[in-house]
Amino acid sequence: MSDTICDKNTFSKIYNSYAKDLHDYLYYKYGNQLDINDKVQEAFIKLWENCKDILPEKARAFLFRVGKNMMLNEFKHKKVVLKYKEVLPKNYTNETPEFIMEQEQFYQNYQKALGNLSEEQRVAFLLNKVEGKRHKEIAEMLNITTRVVEYRIYSAFKLIKEQVKGFR
Repeated sequence: MSDTICDKNTFSKIYNSYAKDLHDYLYYKYGNQLDINDKVQEAFIKLWENCKDILPEKARAFLFRVGKNMMLNEFKHKKVVLKYKEVLPKNYTNETPEFIMEQEQFYQNYQKALGNLSEEQRVAFLLNKVEGKRHKEIAEMLNITTRVVEYRIYSAFKLIKEQVKGFR
C-alpha cells in the first residue's frame, strides 16, 4: 500500500478489504436495529477526512473503533427517543395462535440464550453459524487464535442447545 490513505487507490483497497468485515462486525455486535450500512459509510468518511493522520496499517483498527463508537452513540440517542415515543403493537395476523405462541417462545428463548452468552462467544458464534465465516477468518477479524474461535463457538453452541428446546 501507499504511504498515505489519501491516495485514491490505497483508500479503495482499504474499502474493498474492510467494508464487509466492518458491516458484519457491527451487525453481530449490535444487531440490525440500526442501519449498519450508514454506519459503515460514515466510518469510511471519517477515515477519508483523517486520511493524512492515519497510517494504512492502522486503518482497520480506526474503522472498527469509529464504527463501534457511532453505534453506541446511536443507541444512546435511540434510547432517549424511545423514552418519549409509544410504539403500538400489530394486533392482527394470518397465523394460528398456537403457531405464533410457539414461534415467539422459540425466538424469545433463542434471544435470551444469545444474551446469556459472553460478547466474545456471541460474536464468534454468529459470524460462524449465521454468516458462514470460517474459523480462520473469524480469528483474523478478532485478532485471536483459531483455537480460541473454536472454543468460543463450541461453548456458545453448547449453551444455546441447553437453553433452547429444538435448537440444532
